[in-house]
Amino acid sequence: MFEQHAAIVRLLRDNDPATVALLKTQLVDGGPETLTHVRDLAAVDDATVSAHALEILSEIESRQAYDEFTLLCHLFADDGDIEGACWLLARIFLPGVETDLYQRKLDQWGRQLTRLTSAAVSTRERVAILTNYLSNDLGFRGNSDQYYDVHNSLLPSLIDSKLGIPISLAVLYITVAARAGIKVEGINLPGHFIVRHGEIFFDPFHRGKILMQSDCESILRKQKLTFQASYLEPATSRMILIRVLANLLYIFQDSGDEPQRARIAGWLKALERK
Repeated sequence: MFEQHAAIVRLLRDNDPATVALLKTQLVDGGPETLTHVRDLAAVDDATVSAHALEILSEIESRQAYDEFTLLCHLFADDGDIEGACWLLARIFLPGVETDLYQRKLDQWGRQLTRLTSAAVSTRERVAILTNYLSNDLGFRGNSDQYYDVHNSLLPSLIDSKLGIPISLAVLYITVAARAGIKVEGINLPGHFIVRHGEIFFDPFHRGKILMQSDCESILRKQKLTFQASYLEPATSRMILIRVLANLLYIFQDSGDEPQRARIAGWLKALERK
């Protein structure tokens, strides 16, 4: 084993890019079984070897996340874990991302929100505190300038940039509020995903703006749709995940990335089985 390790280290130091690329491909294709060995390589006191090993680890973990997410789409229930699904999705599109760090950040925000809302006596007051904290104190808002950027749909990227699209910002509001014991539900309004707490509807994309039914009707009119009460019914976790993936599908269709488009279409087909 020591001789094999030393041989791999020598090859990763090789000046021939083709040799290094071939070895990295072989190690990636080894899958999860090679993880321990590759982690040992990442710890080698050699910047070149360590960098190559970290790239290999990222690719192995990304493939593993892809397999897990594909299975999840086939099994995902109406009340499935939407936050867990979003972390898996991030690991596919952001190889090497440390989702644990981002989860801890959400935990921290949830604790702060718990303190802020501890004296709230009404639904409207809790909504006001929640939206002020996330949109003003933390700075989350809609990314109108680069709406069709893939990173808007990925929870870690959203947390870093504070910019997102309606569905990803809604997931953020839902998950942070849940940590504070506040039930926020997604509303699958055609053309613009919003949320509600109790009887109060609000818009995370526009810094938590409170919405009346007339506002929702206006959104629908822009799409030549007539208001229906069903449009304001809470979305299931499965519906939310479908909407997340539908946005990504649109992006990759527009960019002409056929491999990405095909696998997202496969995930959507699995989720829309019912």
